[in-house]
Amino acid sequence: MSKEDTVPFKQKLFFGLSAIPDQLTYQVFQFLIFTFYFTVVKIELNYMLIAYVIWGIWNAVNDPVLGGVSERTKAKTKWGKRKYFLTISFIPLSITMILMFWVPFDDQVIKFIWFLVTIITFEFFYTLFDVNVNALFPEMFPTEKKRAAVNIFIKGITIVALILSSLLPLFLVPDLVPETDAEIPNIMPDYLTMGIVVAIIIIVITIPFLKYGVNEKEEKDEDFEKRPSFRESLKVTLTNKTFLKFVIANTMVWYTFSILPTIIPIYASHVLNFPEEGILVSLGLMGAFIVAALSLPIHRKLGSKYGMRNAFLITLGIWIATLLPYALISGEQFQILFLIITAMQGFPLSGALFYVDILHGDVIDEDALKYGVKRSASFYGINAFIHRISVILVIVTIFFMFGNIGWEKEYTPIVSDPFLVELGLKAIIFIFPAISLVVAILFIRSYSLHGEKLEKMREELAKYPELIE
Repeated sequence: MSKEDTVPFKQKLFFGLSAIPDQLTYQVFQFLIFTFYFTVVKIELNYMLIAYVIWGIWNAVNDPVLGGVSERTKAKTKWGKRKYFLTISFIPLSITMILMFWVPFDDQVIKFIWFLVTIITFEFFYTLFDVNVNALFPEMFPTEKKRAAVNIFIKGITIVALILSSLLPLFLVPDLVPETDAEIPNIMPDYLTMGIVVAIIIIVITIPFLKYGVNEKEEKDEDFEKRPSFRESLKVTLTNKTFLKFVIANTMVWYTFSILPTIIPIYASHVLNFPEEGILVSLGLMGAFIVAALSLPIHRKLGSKYGMRNAFLITLGIWIATLLPYALISGEQFQILFLIITAMQGFPLSGALFYVDILHGDVIDEDALKYGVKRSASFYGINAFIHRISVILVIVTIFFMFGNIGWEKEYTPIVSDPFLVELGLKAIIFIFPAISLVVAILFIRSYSLHGEKLEKMREELAKYPELIE
């Protein structure tokens, strides 16, 4: 690697720290928010569906608008525009993590309103943080070698964040799903304690990231004037066929990301009949994240040898194969096998995390070559808007399946037909994710920015140092 393609260790490390507030908050949200509000707070399923749909519509505005606001902000101070938005977002994000797990109401409608307001508030500040930290990645590290070198740190620390998201419930919320309503008053404070701990971690980690990890390129007036208006940017982004193929595939991957941690606690309780499913699930997820960390160097080599797009295709195929055993096990005797199967998810998980950012960076570079300016936040904003639809798809899937297994209104620990519940949970954890991954494979196969075309784009981009320095 040439000197121009090296990144100082300190910068890689501190920029990588951004993965903890970014990933820890969203993984805790994905992993626990549905289980908490459906089984502990006991919001009726139809209210849950309404809340998630409204939240999804909010994201249709929230993600691209915040990306556009960041793009069109003119910063002339030492803060930089990305750093400014990162700084004003992380404290409110921390507070929201506490409020989501504190529900001081009993009325069903008021609980629904509280749930809706807190998840919308969470999404606003999370997106404000996420879209700007993601925009910095291709701007601070403009070549594939730099991105690959830094991405190892980002994804390695991402795995640490994922492990934290499984360890915290292990120690703080051992009983994720109440066996009876009488257990609920004892479980509620555990969830709140976890929210407080997550908030503290976010604050402690974000401060050194902002101080030592962000080195934002100063934007010249002529570069700023090249940026299209929000409406024009939205139009250009949504008519970029390469980007649309990538983002649809990414949405399907995020559907799988989202549905697995959402359903695993209930799956462990009703399919494996484990009384303390929080311990089993946390150990399984921790195993997956450890395997994911160990797999990152393998994915880097696969990407270098076969190309990032082809290595991503291989990873998606492997992911379908590793999900199949979930549909074949049942009962307490398979608890150890469950831990192994869940740990196996780590290999495709780390691959998806690794390849997605690099492929997205290539899309942004191609656009920059065409328009003469990098519009990273716009792309990340639209990408976030589209792949957040995956969460709506997850809740619709769960709503449809739960409605056919006896939970059409609310969660009842003791079910009338355990076999039907088991069948439905197995469908949610294997059949639907497998279908989504097949769709992802089809779109990535038609993604054309690879091989000779990608090399020609990079050669052309190298002629414009203002776009890569």
